[in-house]
Amino acid sequence: MLRAGVVAVQGDVSEHADAIERAARLHGEDVEIVEIRQSGLVPDCDLLLLPGGESTTISRLLHSEGIAAEIRAHVDAGKPVLATCAGLIVASTDAKDDRVDPLGILDVTVDRNAFGRQKDSFEAPLDVDGLAEPFPAVFIRAPLIDDAGDVAVLARWDGDPVAVRDGPVVGTSFHPELTDDVRIHRLAFFASSEAPVEAE
Repeated sequence: MLRAGVVAVQGDVSEHADAIERAARLHGEDVEIVEIRQSGLVPDCDLLLLPGGESTTISRLLHSEGIAAEIRAHVDAGKPVLATCAGLIVASTDAKDDRVDPLGILDVTVDRNAFGRQKDSFEAPLDVDGLAEPFPAVFIRAPLIDDAGDVAVLARWDGDPVAVRDGPVVGTSFHPELTDDVRIHRLAFFASSEAPVEAE
């Protein structure tokens, strides 16, 4: 039984939990979901998810609750993390915002809300390295990766990186949990790198 931690201080916790459970089933894995709101839980997790929400709030709570250091140790141990939207901002090395104390687990610089306000949200078919078919990416007040350091760029939109991998960490500007397609969760947590992830 795998233990999957979803950082639950804010964001789409239940949607991500459902996606992880479906992705695990498709790979023959049993998974227990743990909602993380305090320190002491991350060290027992096999995989970890940093959801969207408000990045300044998430960052403040991760540090005040002692969770930030545990997330860094999780990555140092080679355990996988999926960071989406605001989670990507928090995971970055530079959020270009003094209100965010980034974790530094993704070697990227991000521009918060670069894709505009809530009304500028959109969905687009996205070619993602490691997926056999385009992914229906949902962008909501999405951050822009304006400097990708030593990372693998998995997807671009209008020439800009919107999905990256840095060792065991995958970060996306978009919200994969807001679709019925769990291939991003499969790619981050369960998929072999030898073959592209097919749709269900």
